[in-house]
Amino acid sequence: MDSMTESVTQPVAGTVLPTGRQYEISAAGYRVVVCELGATIRSLSHDGDELLLTFSDDQIPAGSQGMHLLPWPNRIRDGHYVFDGVAQQLPINEIPFNNAIHGLTRWQAWTLEELTDDRVSQSLLLLAQKGWPGCLRLTLTHRVSADGLTVEVGAVNIGPTAVPFGYAAHPYLTAGDLPVDQWSVTAPFGSFLEVDDRLLPVALHPVDGRPEDLRGGGPLGDRVLDTAFTGASDRAGWRIEVQAGDRHRAMWGGPGLDWAQIYTPGGRASLAVEPMSCGPDAFNEGPTHDSMLRLEPGDEVHLEWGLSI
Repeated sequence: MDSMTESVTQPVAGTVLPTGRQYEISAAGYRVVVCELGATIRSLSHDGDELLLTFSDDQIPAGSQGMHLLPWPNRIRDGHYVFDGVAQQLPINEIPFNNAIHGLTRWQAWTLEELTDDRVSQSLLLLAQKGWPGCLRLTLTHRVSADGLTVEVGAVNIGPTAVPFGYAAHPYLTAGDLPVDQWSVTAPFGSFLEVDDRLLPVALHPVDGRPEDLRGGGPLGDRVLDTAFTGASDRAGWRIEVQAGDRHRAMWGGPGLDWAQIYTPGGRASLAVEPMSCGPDAFNEGPTHDSMLRLEPGDEVHLEWGLSI
């Protein structure tokens, strides 16, 4: 393509869309729209079949749909943690449960670095702020091919101090009008995280003999999940398969994305499947703490996940 603007949806002159510029990429029947706000995936379709719960360009995403969660996913208890002996207090943004949720980058405008027919790369400089002591340069690249959507995540600690780190994405899968009760979901995880009434960690348990055991597939039925899973047998990554009537969805997580959250929202018309590098409340001591990454000055982390029919 001759110009980076050729696949950018511009708002009407003098106005700005709620999620900023819209970057469209496509290849092999796949079409993706990524927003300036949060580098959010607004739409992913194949030959006109929408794979994700989407929203129009004059709306903002509800329930963090399609968003990337950095520098932590899920919840931090009371917004409080201690890192290298220093107590940190993040703003509380999950008011009913008094937690800090889903990181610091969802509502920021990401800078466009590259746009081609099948690839868009964006970056964000995350500077120190209340409850967050460091500086990260973050990159997100979305690309499409015959293999579907691949998301590349990069983080570099460019500050003078070490920082804790985690990542997740928050797509909601859809499959026409078929409710999730009739979906067959196969996930390879051997452990699930028990949580309390604030959705904070209690203990890890084997899935054996439990409703959380999705290793054998079969209909999801009336199971209600808002559950973090880990312990896939293949440490090199995992793959979650969804069959909904004649529609098939497959999500994979590469090395370093050892967790996934599966959530059945009200209405049961979609299924959130979230690749995660760590479990909930990983910045605090507890059953998920060892999944937190520590980035020393100059350290880098690279993660990948993908979604296809």
